[in-house]
Amino acid sequence: MRNMMIAAALAAGTASIAAPATAQVLNDGLINVTVSDVSILNDSLNKNQIAALDNVAVPIVVQVPVALAANVCGTTVAVLSAAGSGGACNATTSNKTFGQAVVRQALKQKAAKTK
Repeated sequence: MRNMMIAAALAAGTASIAAPATAQVLNDGLINVTVSDVSILNDSLNKNQIAALDNVAVPIVVQVPVALAANVCGTTVAVLSAAGSGGACNATTSNKTFGQAVVRQALKQKAAKTK
């Protein structure tokens, strides 16, 4: 009986240690995506949005849902969710949803710096 209680306590302790690490990596399901080359956004944005990004310093780092990050970074959700990934990747392609997120967050960051 005593061995069973010790095993149960150890199992509960291990579970409580492992759970927070996963939550920290995903940042509530958001992944930091770095855009080093804004030209990948050209087909995803209109001319006004592209012009608005002209004066934004690169690299641009935005937070997007893990599925979107996997899509634009050319990887999988599983890889981005793994503890060793750090919850970040570099964008290699774009789509309209990602382009909108970049414009919205980059302009918000730019406005915060000018205040």
